[in-house]
Amino acid sequence: VRQCVMALAGVRVLELAGIGPGPLAACVLADFGADVITIVRVSRNKKGEAVVDSEPSTLGRGKRSIAIDLKAKEGIEAVKKLAKQSDVFIEPFRPGTVEKLGIGPEDLMAVNPRLIYGRMTGWGQGGDPKVSLSAGHDSNYL
Repeated sequence: VRQCVMALAGVRVLELAGIGPGPLAACVLADFGADVITIVRVSRNKKGEAVVDSEPSTLGRGKRSIAIDLKAKEGIEAVKKLAKQSDVFIEPFRPGTVEKLGIGPEDLMAVNPRLIYGRMTGWGQGGDPKVSLSAGHDSNYL
C-alpha cells in the first residue's frame, strides 16, 4: 500500500480568524496538508467574562483553533510564541490594526525572520485612506 504525502505536510500556518479571503486561503492550505491553527478572538462581556467570538464554518475544516485575547499582553505573547514556531501567518484586518496590537510584520518577523506574512485586506495596505481603511468583504467578494 502506497501512502500519499500531502504537498504542504510539515508546514504550519497561523491564521487570525476573519472573513473572506483569509479563511479561504488557510482552508486551501489545510486541504494540501498544512497544519493550520486559527486564532479565534476572545472578548469580554459586561460582566467581564471571557467570550469566544467564533461561529462554525465550512472553511474551518482541517484546522485547529485556539482562543486568544488579542487585547491582553499575555495574548500577544502567546501569538508571538506561536508565530516563532510557524511558517506562515495570515491576517485579515484593515491596515494598521495588527500593528496597534503589536503583532504586525515587524513584530512577528523579529521573533521568526523566516515567517511568511500574508495580509488579506479588502483594498490593500496603502492608497486612499477612504478606500483602504474601509471594509471590503461582501458576500460576492470571493
